[in-house]
Amino acid sequence: MRMAAYIEEDLKARIHAGSGLPAKLTLETLSRQYGVSFSPVRAAVVRLIRGRWLRKRENGRLEVNPDPPRGAPVRRGVEAPADRERLLATDVLRRSLNGEAAYLREEAAAARYGIGRTVVRQVFGRLVGNGLLEHVPRKGWRVRPLRAEELDAYLEVRETLELKALELARPRLARADLLRMLAANETGLDNDLHRYLLEKSQNRYLRDFFDRHGAYFTTLFDTLSTGAIREMAAQHRRVLQALLRRDWTGARQALSRHIRSQRPVVRRMMRRLAALPVEKWPPPQRL
Repeated sequence: MRMAAYIEEDLKARIHAGSGLPAKLTLETLSRQYGVSFSPVRAAVVRLIRGRWLRKRENGRLEVNPDPPRGAPVRRGVEAPADRERLLATDVLRRSLNGEAAYLREEAAAARYGIGRTVVRQVFGRLVGNGLLEHVPRKGWRVRPLRAEELDAYLEVRETLELKALELARPRLARADLLRMLAANETGLDNDLHRYLLEKSQNRYLRDFFDRHGAYFTTLFDTLSTGAIREMAAQHRRVLQALLRRDWTGARQALSRHIRSQRPVVRRMMRRLAALPVEKWPPPQRL
């Protein structure tokens, strides 16, 4: 279903229910409500006026028709189209993994994905925070390309610093916390372990490195396949089990293997995603 058709059906259901409408019915408020540009909202409003669900007053303002069509079908629970914000973010991620250092224009992105420029700017701002984009003054938004040597350099530094965090955190590890994270990795992938070790290290310089440089790679790992998720969850369990036994040597070895194993995981992911159209990519979750 196209966005204009979705907005039309959703507004019909809201009008029929008598709730869920903005206080002022304008193209601007509806555009904000649905997170899209004016174009699909305008198309939906035109059809709703023709169908006598809405009407225009003499001053041009919109209002709900007090005498809507009787017996007209209303589709409740209409599923929204694909999340266009996430498609935009995924497209940026695809370009990054393909090594493109292209500049992106807000107008072109808004037109392609049928969302407003304000929404595009907000998404781009979040992607700058995640390290996927760079904002270049007077030039715009540039995709940050991922290069294999950059990944290798990051993982090498990450291994050194996380092992140091584990060493510093040892006196402050709580058994209840370790058991909770172990249980979470039995049913899926839970990444709390890494942040937990950093927090318990009580070293702000370690935390600063991961806050500054880790967001980009965290976003990449959000696209992992099911098999890779199982593999990484099993590695987390081995680290946690060693920590519960207070086997510090075993925990260091398991954590080191876990971090090093991410090189081939990311490369497999890159090959797999390169063969898919952007619509079929698993979207990054932390926008």
